Amino acid sequence: MALIFQYDSLQELFTMGGHGPYVWASYSITLVGIAYLAIVPVLAKRKFMKIQRSILRR
Repeated sequence: MALIFQYDSLQELFTMGGHGPYVWASYSITLVGIAYLAIVPVLAKRKFMKIQRSILRR
């Protein structure tokens, strides 16, 4: 089974027949959202642990 490429060049991949800006923007927004959902809980836990340590020192 031979691979059939959808686009002939890298430029066509980025433009996607005029739909490229919308597609890449949606990918970017999704990636930022997933990164936010992954990073915020870690930062909140660090802040919580810092507060708890300061309470225990008192």
